[in-house]
Amino acid sequence: MLIIDVITIFPKFFNNLFDFGVIKEAIAKEICKINIYDLRSFTIDKRKKVDDRPYGGGPGMVFCVQPIDSAVSYIKEKNKEMGINSQKVILLSPSGKKLNQKMLKDLSKENNLILICGRYEGVDERVKELVVNMEISIGDYILTGGEIPAMVIIDGVVRLLEGVVGNKNSIVKESFENNLLDYPQYTRPLVYKGLKVPEVLLSGNHKEIEKWRIEKAIENTKKNRPDLIDKTV
Repeated sequence: MLIIDVITIFPKFFNNLFDFGVIKEAIAKEICKINIYDLRSFTIDKRKKVDDRPYGGGPGMVFCVQPIDSAVSYIKEKNKEMGINSQKVILLSPSGKKLNQKMLKDLSKENNLILICGRYEGVDERVKELVVNMEISIGDYILTGGEIPAMVIIDGVVRLLEGVVGNKNSIVKESFENNLLDYPQYTRPLVYKGLKVPEVLLSGNHKEIEKWRIEKAIENTKKNRPDLIDKTV
């Protein structure tokens, strides 16, 4: 079972995460367990503050190192009591490595993921030095916090776990496998507003269908993600 622990100042943000799709399925089958921790529960500040102004000046607030360090230590100790000794601590941050499918596959092989949801102007750098194994960004843009990126990682990882998705081929043959985007898909009706399903998909010739799909995947990738073409073997 994969255990995912999320540290956030907005635990209610995740209230409905477990009620739908593959995540609900994975939890019901006991393939995955997800715990949400309120960062404010770990601060030693009497007013439950978890942030402060940055040294050297500048706008915004920065997460303090103490509550995050305490939260991670508590989670690690709790999971070790359950026999989990391999843990990966991830900080969700615009400064991290950009998330891709390979990273999700690697993360799906872990026993325990601890996701720290950054916010404001970031976290005290000592958080990265003391507790973080990996820093991840979900793209070249800025969000108000790490909660949505955490959800992205959870969804992307959970669907890769053995036994979650019924048809394994739906995971093997999809966008970003072999650095190609997916090929076009069609279903009923055969004709809609004058647009017809390509004849090759109706031919029953699986060799030609596969050839068409590869050609269309390359064409789609060149159009929308030309940066991936150079990586394609």
